[in-house]
Parts: sequence; C-alpha cells; structure tokens
Amino acid sequence: MQYILAYILPLLIIVFSGNYFINYIKKINFGQQVRDYGPESHLKKAGIPTMGGLLIISVFLIFSLFFVPLNIEYTALLLTTFIMALTGFLDDFLKIKFERSLGLKAWQKIILQTAAALVTAVTAVFVVKQHSLIIPFWGDLQTGEIFKFILAFIVVIGSSNAVNLTDGLDGLAAGVTAVVSAAFAAIFYLQGLNNYSLLMLIMAGSTTAFLWFNANPASVFMGDVGSLAIGGFLGATAVLTASEIYLLIIGGIYVIETLSVMIQVPYFKITGGKRVFKMTPIHHHFELSGLAENKIVFRFVIITILLSLFAVSSLF
Repeated sequence: MQYILAYILPLLIIVFSGNYFINYIKKINFGQQVRDYGPESHLKKAGIPTMGGLLIISVFLIFSLFFVPLNIEYTALLLTTFIMALTGFLDDFLKIKFERSLGLKAWQKIILQTAAALVTAVTAVFVVKQHSLIIPFWGDLQTGEIFKFILAFIVVIGSSNAVNLTDGLDGLAAGVTAVVSAAFAAIFYLQGLNNYSLLMLIMAGSTTAFLWFNANPASVFMGDVGSLAIGGFLGATAVLTASEIYLLIIGGIYVIETLSVMIQVPYFKITGGKRVFKMTPIHHHFELSGLAENKIVFRFVIITILLSLFAVSSLF
C-alpha cells in the first residue's frame, strides 16, 4: 500500500493543483523565453508559463520527507536535488527578469552544480563507503575511492545537464523521466532498497502528473528548475546505490541527446560551420526532418520503455 500511495498521492496533488499553479505564474508573468537559435516552430511557445518544475520538485521533496526517514544518505540526496533546483530557479528567473534566452553565466552554473555534486560525492565515498559499481548481468565491481569520487561528479553533473538538454519538446523530459523513475523503482524494490524505490515512485508520480499539463500542446514548461533538479536526483541516486550503469542504460535517451550536442559543437567549430545533425539536441534534428513533435516524444518514450525492460531483466 505504501508503494501505491508514494506514486498516487503526488500525482493527484499535482493534477488537482496544477491549474492554480499555472494561473499564478501567468499572473506574475513567468513566461518562456525561446532561444534565438531554436526551431522557428518553437517561436509560438514564447510566453507559455515556465518554472513548472517548481511544482514537481516541491511536491517531490515534501512527499520524500513524509515517506522516507531522513539519515545522512537521504539528506545528501535531497540536498543535491535542492541545490540543482536552486540553480535552475535562478537560471529561469534571470531569463524571465531580463527577457533573454540565457540566465546564469556558465561559471555561476558550474559552481552551483559542483557544490551539488560535492554533497553526493563526499557522502557516497566517505560516509556511506559506497565504493562499488553494479554491472548488469554480471555483478558488483569494487572501485577505488578516487575513481568513485570522480565518477560521482561526472554522473551527477552529467545527468543534470542531460535531462536539461532533453527538455526541449512538449512532454519529452517528463515522459522519459516518468518511465526511468518507474524502472528504477522496480530495480530498487528487487534489490531490497525499499526507501530508494519509494523515492523513485514519488518522482514517477510527480512527472506523470506533470504530463497532464505539459503534453503537446503544453500549458506549462518545467524549466531548468525542474530538469536540472530531476537530473541531479537521478544522478545522485545512481551514485549512492552504485547504479551508474543502470542509469546509462535506462536513461539512454538522455545519453543520446547529450552525445548529439557533444558531437555537433566541436565538429561545427573544426569544420568552419558544417553540421552532423540539422540541429541539436537530436530531437530538433528529427523535428526539422519533418517528424511531428508528438511522434518524436512517443518514440523516445517507447525506446525508454524498451531500455528499462532490458535493464530490469538483468535482475532475473
């Protein structure tokens, strides 16, 4: 019953409070600032309320405190999520306040994300003594402290930015995250990590409910406050449970979105303006290739479901 409530209660709270929240952020004029170099079709999305991630993360944090008893490990996880949410909030707020597509400067964002990753890295390596790495279909691999510490930074910051990059189409980041969280909930349940399973169900319920308002055509966007925090939460959880490889597999869409940018940017600079993709992140490439926004989202979610089934099967 506890597992059902962990999923259903956040879902119901967001569904029933969503319109009130959207009306409020409309009232205070928190509208989306569309990037100049995005697809032209996205210009019509300018002014749609953003910062919807505030609703996701606030509900997630509140219910997490209700369902999971706090200790150093879970406190570090929630603190990492909060710092990432704060980073995203400041980024979103500055975009709106100064009516521009860029918020925090790169170095400011890096400092805050580094602080968030540091909380998880120190806790995992020196407090929890989590020095292993689970390899699906194989078993545990013991790692050194230095390796795990560096890996923690890469995973937490990388995951945060990866979800942020994925948040570019109506319902994409929320839909993929709902599946990823549900898959991790099943994995942690099978591993006996019950509290982590509950946390994932809370996130799954919160992001599923957000789709009620964020599905195409979106009434609200999650903004950086949502995407950076969600990514930070997933990355921190993976580090603390030695599930980094599982995140790499289940979050395959996040990985592909990030790799497309990592390929495009240096290639563009080296070749003097040539492109591998029509536009990155890669969901924009498919969009400019003529694929409808809904189809891209549904197909990416289907891929995530298949990757999740593959990962979960490793435990049987």
